[in-house]
Amino acid sequence: MTGEIPFAQPPPPPRRTMGWRWRRNPLRRPTDRLQAWIGLGLLLVTLSATAATVLLAGRAAHQQLRHTAEAQARSRHLTPAVLVHDAPVHPEPGSDEEKETRYTVTVRYAEPGGEQRTGQAEVSPGLPAGARVRIWVDEDGSVADPPMTRAHIHRRVLARALLAAAPVPLAAAAVHTLIDRGVQRRNLAAWEKEWDETAPRWTPSP
Repeated sequence: MTGEIPFAQPPPPPRRTMGWRWRRNPLRRPTDRLQAWIGLGLLLVTLSATAATVLLAGRAAHQQLRHTAEAQARSRHLTPAVLVHDAPVHPEPGSDEEKETRYTVTVRYAEPGGEQRTGQAEVSPGLPAGARVRIWVDEDGSVADPPMTRAHIHRRVLARALLAAAPVPLAAAAVHTLIDRGVQRRNLAAWEKEWDETAPRWTPSP
């Protein structure tokens, strides 16, 4: 051996099994337990913050969408109309998909005053020109979508609530990563310091 102090070689961390930072073992460092507590705290905060965000965002979205649905129900009504041309035929007639499919076609309908108008409306596949359908129109006499139902409101509330809460776990993961890197740097610095004090006893003088 030369007399030069070799570089510090910190031992590998304990085997990462479930909850290893909580178990007593000779290689567990104080910072390992600190990381465990920080991780637990972040988990609890993330769960609470996510639940609160979902609840608050969902409540606000439900109130807004309910008012919108009520306004739509007051301002829209069904009126008879006829197809100007044939609706496309579904490629799989008689299938369940056909029952759910709607095609946009031109329809002719009359306003309350008797004036004839045309517009684009969604109808079932395969309807021939001249077929009678019922369409939704708004207070201006324009073709409109049906008023939102409870099912529509529920799906939109769920989507908005989840979208609002998505940043919470992402932010928690970023914080945990930063803390973990900081602790790792502290561990390495501690190993360097301890090795500087220990290495001379392991290295014979020239």
